[in-house]
Amino acid sequence: MNGLLRLLALAAVVLVAGCGKPDFSDAEKKTIASLALNTLPALKPDTTNRFADVPAAAALGSTLFFDQGMSRDGNVSCSTCHKIDWQFQDDLPQSVGVGRTNRRSMPLAGIARNPWFFWDGRRDSLWAQALTPLENPLEQAGNRAAFAHYIQKRFGERYERIFGPLPDLSAVPANASPLGNEAEQAAWKAMTAAQMDDVNRVFSNIGKAIAAFERSVEPAQTRFDRFAIDLASGAKPKADDAFSPEEMLGLKLFIGKANCVTCHNGPRFTDNAFHNTGVPPVRDLPLDRGRFDAVAQVQADPFNCFGAFRDGDAGACGELRFIVKAAPELMRAYKTPSLRGAATRPPYMHAGQFSSLEEVVAHYAKAEAAVEGTSEVHPLQLSDRERAALVAFLKTLSD
Repeated sequence: MNGLLRLLALAAVVLVAGCGKPDFSDAEKKTIASLALNTLPALKPDTTNRFADVPAAAALGSTLFFDQGMSRDGNVSCSTCHKIDWQFQDDLPQSVGVGRTNRRSMPLAGIARNPWFFWDGRRDSLWAQALTPLENPLEQAGNRAAFAHYIQKRFGERYERIFGPLPDLSAVPANASPLGNEAEQAAWKAMTAAQMDDVNRVFSNIGKAIAAFERSVEPAQTRFDRFAIDLASGAKPKADDAFSPEEMLGLKLFIGKANCVTCHNGPRFTDNAFHNTGVPPVRDLPLDRGRFDAVAQVQADPFNCFGAFRDGDAGACGELRFIVKAAPELMRAYKTPSLRGAATRPPYMHAGQFSSLEEVVAHYAKAEAAVEGTSEVHPLQLSDRERAALVAFLKTLSD
């Protein structure tokens, strides 16, 4: 008799769930509501980039983002690895520009809301981030003097309408950069300080224009958001938006037993922090220690918030000022990615280590030890049904 009563109770729960009226506690409803996109606050101004919300700057940035001329070989642009029809990323485990990189590209939706950029946070502003691939030998492989000349030749009038007069670049070498090959570095060292400053100013404005464009890329509402709004208001979801019993179990696990929401929280499903979760390295890729090595890189970046090319005052530099410089938890720690749209952008993790969401869930359930440092993940006792339910829920974050 007791077994029959339990079956009847389970059936009642499933029936109610199928009607779009899940049995969530008030605390669970509050957590679910906090994840909905309608709670995302307005995008704050970037005071380090006074052109961040200038339409003409965004238009120029869009042009540069898709311009293959912004590379050494004329075949690579920002959009090579951030494809507009792939959530502004690609489908490769490691992105390929001029050469193959050692990281997965990241989607751009909502990127302007990040305090740190790249998987390891080695840049502290969106415009400083935009500059880095331009000179990376595996990405666009250019050099900043060549980019300054290119802007003057192809976009001089547009540039000057936004940023003011271009400097005199007639005596600046065609190719020069402190990060380039030996010849480019030698040419850079032979330049005067004023010439270096002129080139760096043009170069930083390139980043500010691209950042202005990227600020316009925001996440779109999904079935989860519509479900969460209906749940919070008590409205009956539309047939296409109602969650299945499996999806509701996955949501309960996500905010409860599986504890995913600890790091994947807020309307973008990320805490914007860095964590060692025991993700294994990829054979034959260079040593990658994540946040541990990125701290020194962001501090040394001449385009960081404390640098000469920041607009506004240093009041915007709180993140850099109080950066955690050395701690065991930085070793092999990587940024928590947003889960919005994740179901449609495999593979996963910073170097594409897992090919499916099922593999990701299995990794977190097993919680193997990190190869270096200490993983923050602890084993989860999840049944096959619970693992499948988590995956089903994650798919509701994509439309």
